[in-house]
Amino acid sequence: MEQLSVSELCGYINAVLTSDPVVSDVWVFGEVSNCKRHSSGHWYLTLKEADARIDAVIWRSTALRLSYLPQDGMAILGHGKVELYNGRLQLYLDFITPAGEGLLQAQYERLKAQLEAEGLTERKRPLPLFPQRIGIVTSPTGAALQDMLNVLRRRFPLAEVIIAPALVQGEDAAPSIVEALYELFDFEPDVIIVARGGGSIEDLWAFNEEIVARAVFASPVPVVTGVGHETDTTIVDFVADLRAPTPSAAAELVTPDLATLRDELINQVGLLHGLFQGRLQLLRSELNQQQQQLLRHDPQLRLQQGHEHMTIQQQRLQRAMQRMLEMARLKVQVAERSLVALNPERTLARGYAVVLHAGHAITNRNQVAVGETISIQLHHGQIQATIDELRD
Repeated sequence: MEQLSVSELCGYINAVLTSDPVVSDVWVFGEVSNCKRHSSGHWYLTLKEADARIDAVIWRSTALRLSYLPQDGMAILGHGKVELYNGRLQLYLDFITPAGEGLLQAQYERLKAQLEAEGLTERKRPLPLFPQRIGIVTSPTGAALQDMLNVLRRRFPLAEVIIAPALVQGEDAAPSIVEALYELFDFEPDVIIVARGGGSIEDLWAFNEEIVARAVFASPVPVVTGVGHETDTTIVDFVADLRAPTPSAAAELVTPDLATLRDELINQVGLLHGLFQGRLQLLRSELNQQQQQLLRHDPQLRLQQGHEHMTIQQQRLQRAMQRMLEMARLKVQVAERSLVALNPERTLARGYAVVLHAGHAITNRNQVAVGETISIQLHHGQIQATIDELRD
């Protein structure tokens, strides 16, 4: 018989525990006692019932994403795994919820929190406007498929529809849905619909399975879910790119309405026609402006305008010269009359005389002296005289 040390025995037991499918993925119901939060952020507690108890731990990283934290005396439903620590069994919890919600609801909330923590619920890709190929994962015999096909034919008959049949209820439904999804990926559709009709939470449970949620997230193209009725929300609804309340609504969301497109096209054609007419009118106006500019810069026109301008200037110059000659003629006439009026001959003709001495007119007696000879200029002739006397 083989002998083991204590550490070897504990290691063996722990290996058995971690490989056991029950205790490595277990849901446990119990009452919380000895609940304490350590300064590190970890939670330590005991789950107990009348004649049994087990120590439990919630790590700080897990506690930060839990929406519900334990308190002494509370009855909870927890999920985790059992391991051996220092020779004692210990339950490591990764999710807890009030016990009254039931196991299915607890599994739902745990998986939802896990996927949210991984970021799988945040990706929301836009749907293609005009999908050429639409993939559908659903039951081939359900009414949901016919409802979706009717909508697709009515709204957008141009699209090719590829149906990947799958079980949508029962134990084999989840792997069947995953297989159908991966088959569709090979056909390279533009968008995928995952759908089924309404039912109870148990009927819809395949769409709450982790493998289905991860297969939806693995899709290379947008996924729209239409599972159950409007009040039903499954895990795949959170992971999908868009959730529709029903299968028919999902078919409407992935397709444009051909009638609406036709009306919109007519409207756009009208708008384009109006824009074209406006642009055409603007171009015509610009063309007229360019033609006017060309006419204004035409050499023949410029020469004609220059000739007209030169003619006008020549006429202005002629008129100006005539005015200048007329003014000069008037000035000459005035000067002539002035000269005539001031002519000394006319004064002499009236009996006046001009007295000259040495060729200069005498206007003052101080200009001459007694005995000097002076000349007296008359109108006719000249008299020479000698000054005998000077008077004041």
